[in-house]
Amino acid sequence: MFLAFGEIMLRVAPPGLMRFRQALPGALDVTFGGGESNVCSSLAILGRPVRYLTALPKHSLADALVGALRNLGIDTGHIVRRDAGRLGIYFLETGANQRSSQVIYDRQGSAVSLAAPEEYDFAAALEDVTRVHVTGITPALSENAFNATLELVRLAAQKGAAVSCDLNFRKKLWRWHPDRDAQTLAAECMAEILPLVDLVVGNEEDAEKVLGIRAEGTSVEEGKIKAAAYEEVARQIHRRFPNVSQVGITLRESISASHNNWGAMLLDVKSNEVHFAPLDPEGDYRPYQIRNIVDRVGAGDSFVAGLIYALDSEKHAQPDAALRFAVAASCLKHSIPGDLNYATLDEIEALAAGQASGRVQR
Repeated sequence: MFLAFGEIMLRVAPPGLMRFRQALPGALDVTFGGGESNVCSSLAILGRPVRYLTALPKHSLADALVGALRNLGIDTGHIVRRDAGRLGIYFLETGANQRSSQVIYDRQGSAVSLAAPEEYDFAAALEDVTRVHVTGITPALSENAFNATLELVRLAAQKGAAVSCDLNFRKKLWRWHPDRDAQTLAAECMAEILPLVDLVVGNEEDAEKVLGIRAEGTSVEEGKIKAAAYEEVARQIHRRFPNVSQVGITLRESISASHNNWGAMLLDVKSNEVHFAPLDPEGDYRPYQIRNIVDRVGAGDSFVAGLIYALDSEKHAQPDAALRFAVAASCLKHSIPGDLNYATLDEIEALAAGQASGRVQR
């Protein structure tokens, strides 16, 4: 059984590529999403037994959310329902070409941010669980949310469950300590969580923002990635946190909002090997060129889910194969609207094997 813990929100967006001032007054697209729940959902879609833990208010919107999770096959039996606290919301304008996507958070006072660690029955939620996943997003909401995340990870580690953590630095969050700026607070809090983690995942800038570890020759703002530099980033993470056995880093080159190059690397400490994917026929790293992006939100979560699925499988468990699977899964997510990755196992395996033409399957 897999367990993820974190905040899930309403996702509110104008239809297509419209801006809010174009769409309003009028209808908006409303779905659900959140980093940890996205991972849980992807694994459920791939057929894995999963459990999701969060705190939600007691009203019909939250009932609908729980119903949507159950429809995916997710165990929601340990979700805390509170009288106080609201359902968080994030508003998304999807960018195109040279116009960036924009995210507006409206999550202050959410049920997760208010819930104290003792409100959760972590022991019951961890029953039969072999792997737990958390991120740097939920601890960024409030001191209570940070303490709850830390307590769950401590109990999971004591139980012997594997723990994965996506660094997921969000500069608009981490505002709950009056004497700390966002990066300082993130660094202090994640330094307490990471000594209990086996698998660390981040994107091309998370290690720098959270841990102060920078990839030389890389400019995320300019969309320039020196892939080879991330081997040293991953090794520095392991040296700082020797308990970490694997480090995965997604590598996104943003040519525009509609055109990204996408790949990843994985450090496997046990074999002392670093793997990159995808590779060209000569074995050199060559990222997927993703043009006409439909929705990039949730791509990192789909990478984490793909990596966990593969590492825990028989067919894709070797680190190089697991990475190919994860990168293919997250590449396909860019073609799917919404937070969730509805790519099938056959589609992911086909792309990982090099079938990237997109031809109609009849």
